[in-house]
Amino acid sequence: AIAAAVSGTFSLPEAFGLLILSAVVAVAVGLAIGWLTIKLMNLLGDATLQVGLTLLVPFVAYVLAEELEGSGVLAVLTVALFLAEHTADADDVLGRLTGRTFWDIVDTLVTGVAFGLIGLELHTVFGTADGHALEMVGWGLAIVAVVVGVRLLWLLPATWLAKRLHTRRDVSEEIPTSWRETVVMWWAGMRGVASVALALAIPLETDDGQPFPGREEIIFIAFAVIMATLVFQGLTLPWLVRKLKVRADTAAEEALERDLAIRAAKAAKYRLKEIQEVEEFPEEVVERLQRAAYDIGARISPDMIDEERREAYAQRAKRFKAISRVQREMMSAARHEVLSARSEPGSDPEV
Repeated sequence: AIAAAVSGTFSLPEAFGLLILSAVVAVAVGLAIGWLTIKLMNLLGDATLQVGLTLLVPFVAYVLAEELEGSGVLAVLTVALFLAEHTADADDVLGRLTGRTFWDIVDTLVTGVAFGLIGLELHTVFGTADGHALEMVGWGLAIVAVVVGVRLLWLLPATWLAKRLHTRRDVSEEIPTSWRETVVMWWAGMRGVASVALALAIPLETDDGQPFPGREEIIFIAFAVIMATLVFQGLTLPWLVRKLKVRADTAAEEALERDLAIRAAKAAKYRLKEIQEVEEFPEEVVERLQRAAYDIGARISPDMIDEERREAYAQRAKRFKAISRVQREMMSAARHEVLSARSEPGSDPEV
């Protein structure tokens, strides 16, 4: 639609062909960049370099896809899904924590910048409204009603169909089981930075140098949808949940946690058994490691512990917390002493 408005011409067969070509190219570029990124991350090995690479990859995927007449946005989405599926290393704790912290900061900054930009654009929009501000408000309210209403019309049959399919296949998943949960899901359909980015991505001018038709109206409507869904619905969602008395199924969650805890404890014990086949340990060390394997599951779900062992586990957990607290205090004192030594005359900061 934007390309047709910019060029001034539109052909349905050509547009359909370009759509298919754009999607295929974008997915191919995204998968190729994602595969190459996995290889590079394995070669780098350092968490800082890996996180830096994940910041560079979306730009590379976007630019390459656009150069090949594909969708840059779809290419970036494909890369993100590919990396999320293939970079989950359970043992890479440092990389996971570093990446999560870094992208939380980036997400906050990008969101703030995006909303700041749309605020600046709104100043221009209202300045060029030329007396049809009320008409723009009416369009904004109409689009908000359509967005909110369409989500409800989609959720009603979708939840009904999902419930029937899951009942027939006997699959246990968290899907809405009552009209109250469906209403909460409907009210939680908020629009945010993605809508802002799409509105701001509209070009200022067409190919012949004329202002892009309806750009100010589109930006205002995007702002209206964001204010209605993100601000109004977001602020009233907790009240709606309390009013409808929607609660999580704690029994089902506890059962899942218990099953997961048992699986984790069994995996730890099985690995210990494999190690014992090639290495020998003293009996007291083996008993301690077996207790540690059991405690791994108990930390996930304390309910897996039977009544006879619960008191003993509680005492061990209490001792462990006390030891950990004292160790943290000791490390803090040592850290402060080392840092204070750096400021002493004659000290070597490199040491």
